[in-house]
Amino acid sequence: MRFIRLSALLLSLTVASCSLFHRTKPAPVVETVRTPDSPTPPAAARDLADVMATDLKLTPEQTGRVRGILAGTVEQANAAKEKFPPKSPQLMDELKRINVTSQKELRLVLGPAKFKLLQANQRKMAAEMQQRQK
Repeated sequence: MRFIRLSALLLSLTVASCSLFHRTKPAPVVETVRTPDSPTPPAAARDLADVMATDLKLTPEQTGRVRGILAGTVEQANAAKEKFPPKSPQLMDELKRINVTSQKELRLVLGPAKFKLLQANQRKMAAEMQQRQK
């Protein structure tokens, strides 16, 4: 009887000790690195609209419309990046077409004076966007 208890105890200790040394390891943490070919996150449109609203002193209505235009631009650009090979002439042409359309829409929403200010401040806004992404 003692032998049965002892063997059961040893068996349970063996099983328990094996699980101590053979635990599954947690998945490693992987940081995402964005490349120019990566899809643009949808939050980028919102962030750029916020920067534009502040710098250009947009009304809430203008900010909402700008946010919609930029969100559509991001969606179209990401679809083009999925459809065409990276850095291909077809992709570059499609991105250029999307950008021209977006610029026309922004010009209508902002008006000539604020659109001109947008063009003048694009580098400053790009720097602000880089700071937000860090």
